[in-house]
Amino acid sequence: MNLSRRNVALLWFLAAAIVIGILVKLEQIALLYVFATVGLVILLLIVAFSDLENVGKGGEGGFASKKE
Repeated sequence: MNLSRRNVALLWFLAAAIVIGILVKLEQIALLYVFATVGLVILLLIVAFSDLENVGKGGEGGFASKKE
């Protein structure tokens, strides 16, 4: 099964929504705080170590470089 990036992102979103819904239903709000904090730290680390200076200079990859 070969999924596109969009479908993979939608599956991740659906999985996160299910986990959050289950934790709210079970009243495990403390775990939601922990998951939110860890997720935010991971996101900030990804942004901190990403090479944003060279984005778009090479012309390959990204959304803006697609020519139809």
